[in-house]
Amino acid sequence: MNEENTDKISLKQNTQTLNIKDDSNKSHQRKIAETHLSPAILNTIAAECFTKIAIGEVDLAEAVEVMKEKSEKIISGDLSELESTLAAQVVTLNAIFITLARKSTNCEYLKQVETHLRLALKAQSQCARTVEVLAAMKNPPIVYARQANIAHGHQQINNHPIPTHAGKNINSSNELLSEDNNETLDTRGTIETGNINQELAAVETINGSKDPSR
Repeated sequence: MNEENTDKISLKQNTQTLNIKDDSNKSHQRKIAETHLSPAILNTIAAECFTKIAIGEVDLAEAVEVMKEKSEKIISGDLSELESTLAAQVVTLNAIFITLARKSTNCEYLKQVETHLRLALKAQSQCARTVEVLAAMKNPPIVYARQANIAHGHQQINNHPIPTHAGKNINSSNELLSEDNNETLDTRGTIETGNINQELAAVETINGSKDPSR
């Protein structure tokens, strides 16, 4: 393969080619790798495999450009085409459900009836799911979040404090203990005096001036 200002990489022999613009800052092999791994190119090829049976082949280069344009619209926030796609898929899935349900009535064996009805109900379920996604896109749900301010350190400030009930706090630490509360503080009871050494002998008066030894 010759390197020119515009390289041609054959993605489908003798039918379609894709032109790659020359970029002097990248090597030839790097440009080939980026081309073959590009999401737009890979998905365009996959889509063409399914659509060519019904609508025939289209120019690959133009198809890639269309795929890029569609992707860029979605990335920029324009979801109108996605909504159109989902709305069309709702109609298609409903048609699949009706077709399979009708075929089940013409089946001779019970297993065939069961198979067609099971596939029909799967299409109906997917149709309902598509409707839910489309409704969510048109009317996004509102999320309510309670704000909590976190201060520096381990302190948290809640903007919605829990209301306290007015009234007397029985276990208040600064309230004086009543006599009733003190009744059970001392469980030992009153100590009674004993009868030992109750009578004391009279003390003799000592005159220190008469007793020189003291």
